[in-house]
Amino acid sequence: MVAEDKNTPTASHTDARRTSALAPLPDHRNVDTAWWQELWRRHAHITTPLRQRGLECDIEFGLSAYIVHVSLPDDSYLIIGPPQEPSCDRPPGDPEGWIVTRQHPDDQALFEVIYDSAPSADPGAPERPEARHGGNATHLIEAIDQRLIQLVLLPAPSSSTASAHVSAATPTLRAPKTPDVSDNADRTSVYVYGDALLALTDRLNATESHADAAALLHQVLDPTSGLLERLGEFFEAAGEKAKEAEQDDGFDLHYDLEDAAATLRSLGEDLHTAVDRMRALAPARQATSAALPSGPSPGLPTANIPMPGRTR
Repeated sequence: MVAEDKNTPTASHTDARRTSALAPLPDHRNVDTAWWQELWRRHAHITTPLRQRGLECDIEFGLSAYIVHVSLPDDSYLIIGPPQEPSCDRPPGDPEGWIVTRQHPDDQALFEVIYDSAPSADPGAPERPEARHGGNATHLIEAIDQRLIQLVLLPAPSSSTASAHVSAATPTLRAPKTPDVSDNADRTSVYVYGDALLALTDRLNATESHADAAALLHQVLDPTSGLLERLGEFFEAAGEKAKEAEQDDGFDLHYDLEDAAATLRSLGEDLHTAVDRMRALAPARQATSAALPSGPSPGLPTANIPMPGRTR
């Protein structure tokens, strides 16, 4: 465990964000192999937000592609993956679309499709609303949240701001009301975006795995969807808003914010190897071949995924 120092959250801060603690990693021998850790990294944008909700996840091999298996409190489980038939050659964790099903090992009648954004295999079938989201993980997590709350398998949000679950891969946060600085009764409920980053820092402090630390670092440094890139876009948008005033100071502020966006992106470029360097700090016994197997590795559990007819 990380030694407690001045950067470690106080007891009150930890209590306030206890619900953001990650569910434990799977407990099997493949967790220590480099190829499984690479699979885990490629699916971190799915597993991390679900583990934040206290749901244990694992990576398994389905019929023709890797999937995420999510254990639920009622002993049912979710299968999250790309279409298994026909198979595709896209890399693990980056499909054209996701299918999420809920099943139960002792109740074969329990089978429901919670989300399906995969391209339709039937040209004559009507387009599903989710299909426009493709491989985007944000809408997938939102659909899972909504269904599990309906099933009382996740706690319902207590307010509009509390309903914004923190997601290290792709956070979905509703804009809070403008804070009233004279009201200090509950400032933590106002700064949801700052709290999201604090929760990410807490998880980084708590992890004992360099692979998990690298996955969290990836959420910040990914050049396409990482936190630095999103902050750059935020400052650019703020600069455009300042310029709309058509005043001298508005133009000056515009250029200052543009410079801030450029600085953030430059920082991301300087740290572009940081994720791989963090992952390389794992113990030497884990530094085996990182090549991903084309099928299930010996000892890795498989999942039989009955796929429903996709004509809706």
